[in-house]
Amino acid sequence: MAHLNLTYHIVWRTKCSQRTISETYERELYAYILGLCIEKKCHLYRINSMPDHVHICVEIHPTIAVSEFVRIVKQETSKWMKEKREKFPMFDGWGNGYAGFTYSVKERPAVIKYIKEQKIHHKEKSFRKEFEEWQREMGEDPTKDLFFKD
Repeated sequence: MAHLNLTYHIVWRTKCSQRTISETYERELYAYILGLCIEKKCHLYRINSMPDHVHICVEIHPTIAVSEFVRIVKQETSKWMKEKREKFPMFDGWGNGYAGFTYSVKERPAVIKYIKEQKIHHKEKSFRKEFEEWQREMGEDPTKDLFFKD
């Protein structure tokens, strides 16, 4: 039996970074994502969003690859949101890819706090600017990345 503790901070955005997730209905989206996590035997520690992107802190079951987990969540939520046009009228799908970061158990509370405070945090810094800072911290060149290209 494997003993794994893999905490991920995963972020994905709406297509063309359109502001299509309203605060009025975001909790319904969160509940749907929680259901998908439970179905895949994953533990969702925290979820939050802005109108143009979603953050989750999740422990993914070792039988599922991160890319497969994200593919399922994005695919299923896209279908669900399009079925709920009255709640997400401008939603046209998710943008390219996702960003995923791993953290230790000791770092998890800080990740949860960061996700919880998204709405406060983004009053001062745009998602794009923040994402580019993350990339630089990881030694990546933001000008070569396709995350914001739709």
